[in-house]
Amino acid sequence: MHFFKKNYKKSTEAELMQLLKSGDEAAFEELYNRYSQKMLKFFLRMLANDHDKARDFNQDLFMKIIENPFQYDVNRNFDTWIFSLAYNMCKNEYKKIKIRQAYQFDEQNKQDTSVLMKDTIDNEIYRLQLQKHLDQLSDEHKTIIILRFNEELSVKEIAEIVNCPEGTVKSRIFYTLQALSRKLAVFNPLNN
Repeated sequence: MHFFKKNYKKSTEAELMQLLKSGDEAAFEELYNRYSQKMLKFFLRMLANDHDKARDFNQDLFMKIIENPFQYDVNRNFDTWIFSLAYNMCKNEYKKIKIRQAYQFDEQNKQDTSVLMKDTIDNEIYRLQLQKHLDQLSDEHKTIIILRFNEELSVKEIAEIVNCPEGTVKSRIFYTLQALSRKLAVFNPLNN
């Protein structure tokens, strides 16, 4: 009798979840290999770049998947489903933070753009300012911007994740980008 290891590399996420439901640990390992870094980056962006918290959330996310694989509906897009789980975890964390009133902005990112000399502005300063303004957005607006521009999800997928109409997602993206554009106008070379 010959034993061979199934090649999971060619399996879809839905197929891997079906295998996981039957207790196939190698299927979980393949899902983890495909998504752990992507989800860790998402958590980092959503949790103000707190590496320890992001790692904990990432571990909790994959524990939820392995402990409750039956929550996944094979008719649903896996990317949308996993980002929905992650988003809900972050949303719950935001509620806890607000209740404890423990959220504080990173002082390092609080730079006054009006003092900066236009000829000394570089990409790092721009990135810090952008992050500062993203951190000041409401949880919903920040999530939509991250899902759209960092995770490159479609408006339809984002609407499903945050549970609101596609038109609302489009509107939030438009108005948030307008506000960010005004706040970051000093970086626009056309304004110099």
